[in-house]
Amino acid sequence: MIVNSNIKISWIVVIVLISSIGTSARAQSSVTLYGVTDAGIQFASKTANSTGQNAGPAHALTDGGNGASLIGIVGTEDLGGGMKAKFDLEGGISVANGSYNSSSGSFFGRQAWVGLFGRFGELRLGEQNTPFFLSIYETDPRNYSSFGSAVVPYANNVAFTGGVNSNAVLFKSSTVAGFEGSMMLALGGVAGNFQAGRQWSASLKYDNGTLMVNAAIYDGNGGGAVTPVSTNVEFEGRTIGVVYRIGSVVAKASFVNYKVAGSSNNNVYGGGAEYFVTPELDLNSGVWLTSDRNQTSNHSLLVALGANYFLSKQTSLYAQVGVLNNHGAMNTGLSVTDVSLLNEVRGTTIGANTGVRHTF
Repeated sequence: MIVNSNIKISWIVVIVLISSIGTSARAQSSVTLYGVTDAGIQFASKTANSTGQNAGPAHALTDGGNGASLIGIVGTEDLGGGMKAKFDLEGGISVANGSYNSSSGSFFGRQAWVGLFGRFGELRLGEQNTPFFLSIYETDPRNYSSFGSAVVPYANNVAFTGGVNSNAVLFKSSTVAGFEGSMMLALGGVAGNFQAGRQWSASLKYDNGTLMVNAAIYDGNGGGAVTPVSTNVEFEGRTIGVVYRIGSVVAKASFVNYKVAGSSNNNVYGGGAEYFVTPELDLNSGVWLTSDRNQTSNHSLLVALGANYFLSKQTSLYAQVGVLNNHGAMNTGLSVTDVSLLNEVRGTTIGANTGVRHTF
């Protein structure tokens, strides 16, 4: 999708306004522009056409090879008495062509919320990530890379439903003895029908600095009148994960169940580790086994390795390689970037990408 001139002009106006707001209100509050730009070259030995058949190998420049490119604006205000107001507006972009990407087709399609923070915890209202999605992110050994990570089976199973929920109210508790809980309710907005489009999620986490254990649940109904919305697959999700930190090594393992109404019921078993060889060099690996509970002959195995070399705190080079093997009717993907898309053909697929990532 190509962005028209009006959209480009709108971004320029937003940035100019934020800069002026940050200058005039610096004494009472702060406003910060942030973002990620990520682009690389990707190879896949197989790619799926519109009918799911093998369209052959592909080489392409891709946006967000190691993670989605985005731009956002975050602001806080100290209200006194230990309480703060905060907002976050975030949109996905493609550095390949300047269009929206991973953003629900809307201006701020990744996050758009306002909230209050205090000793009681956090209260947020608006479009935001769900506790279920964030729990899976925390236990992903490859940090939700767009290539060969826990984000791939998530996308394949429920098309990112629950990754971002519109019309949501979220409460996150303060941390007590290492425990922290979150609850979210997203309203469908259909008059006279509370259940249409209703989504809810909750999570509980314990973290003592060395060991982290979390669990989360998601329950979403189809329908609803909320627009824009990324996806609204009707599904139930359950996850439990463990993180163990030993010096510069972080080991992670997780279990996720995706139960899609009238369609599939898949278990995903994942695990791996991340190792900072030096402060500049990060090595990581992960493996994910997806199994169809309704038909055990349908299963897939995804294995990926990655390396990140930090030229500075903000700029890094990365290289990743992955192998995927699908059996039966399983169509797990290797990547959620442009080359491999979401669905892969049967059998074994090999892929790799390398690129540059900059944060600001």
